[in-house]
Amino acid sequence: MLAPVRPAPLAGEHKEWLERLQTNLATVDWSPKLQPLADKLGNNVPLSLEDGMTLYEHPDLHEVGALAHQVRQARFGNRAFFNSNVHINQTNICVLACRFCAFRRGAKANDAYAMSIDEYMDDLALYAHAIDEVHSVGGLHPEWGVEHYEELFSRVSNTYPSISIKALTAVEVKHLGQRSSISTREVLARLKAAGLTSLPGGGAEILDDDVRAVICNGKESSAEYLQIHREAHEVGLPSNCTMLFGTIESLEQRLQHMISLRELNASTKGFQCFVPYPFLPDDTRLPQAQLATGTEILRTIAVSRLMMNTIPHIKAYRMNIGDHLAELALQFGADDIDGTVQKESIMHLAGSSAPLDHDRAKLARLIQDAGCEAIQRNTTYSHFEPYTPPKVKPRRVLPMATQ
Repeated sequence: MLAPVRPAPLAGEHKEWLERLQTNLATVDWSPKLQPLADKLGNNVPLSLEDGMTLYEHPDLHEVGALAHQVRQARFGNRAFFNSNVHINQTNICVLACRFCAFRRGAKANDAYAMSIDEYMDDLALYAHAIDEVHSVGGLHPEWGVEHYEELFSRVSNTYPSISIKALTAVEVKHLGQRSSISTREVLARLKAAGLTSLPGGGAEILDDDVRAVICNGKESSAEYLQIHREAHEVGLPSNCTMLFGTIESLEQRLQHMISLRELNASTKGFQCFVPYPFLPDDTRLPQAQLATGTEILRTIAVSRLMMNTIPHIKAYRMNIGDHLAELALQFGADDIDGTVQKESIMHLAGSSAPLDHDRAKLARLIQDAGCEAIQRNTTYSHFEPYTPPKVKPRRVLPMATQ
């Protein structure tokens, strides 16, 4: 019998979730391939890379999804989380040219842009009445250093003290350190003092340097991504973490990516949410990409839930996978669908067709349609409030003609 490993306290979970999981798993007759994994999960023993391959290769997708759903149910019950946010991408000018990126522009491109701080504030003012988070990532601007973002975040936090600032990927932090000739730890500490609340976690792609050399050459290394997030957690900035899949990586590389993030969080406990999302198809940016199908997306979300025992939340990132798959993903291990968003450039330039006009009521109905209870959260998963959408007025229907 495996010795139980007590979980660390994690945001928004049932206090006795491990006991709940043990009880729930015992009520199901799992297939011989999955029973050993269920035993490990019931004792909070991390799954191995080989276990992950078993999950990817298991012929019954629905059983893998059911196992992930049991873990999600034990941790959170039927609750599914969202928040009220807006994405403002401050510049598309970037000194790099990652092959998968449809957003990046050179400084001389006709459609290149760099929002001044006043322009950013004017844009934010359009949404400030309805949000509690602004999410900002962008290109690596060749002239902006840490001082630019200190002024921006100070303006936002002083003008809108109730809006949290989730901003900057690890490579943006690295770039600001290089531009300002300071360490990444100092960048993070200074920006936290200016008002930065958390990091969104984008830019992880696949934490394998051979893959990165092909799809995002010149970005931070795998070790640098992990180190910058370690430093963020150590200075008091929680973060999310991500995985871009469906480019050129192997299944083993996906799983090792998950394990690296899981192991870091066992130490720092600063990762709030894991966000796996597929590369969106394009015939020119990365023609050798493998491209994930809908079933592979659902399987990867389920595998993420089962592999990532130290990270509490798994996000079905509807800006990337769309509302329909996001709704299904809430039955495959995901417990979060991000937020209202309102505007977004990076995923939509890459090919996303997810609607941007969602309000809280639309998101809550999507969650309810998936059989879950809608819970509005804050950025740091420390405040939760059930949200019931207003009832929809019945649609008027003309009477049927009679003979």
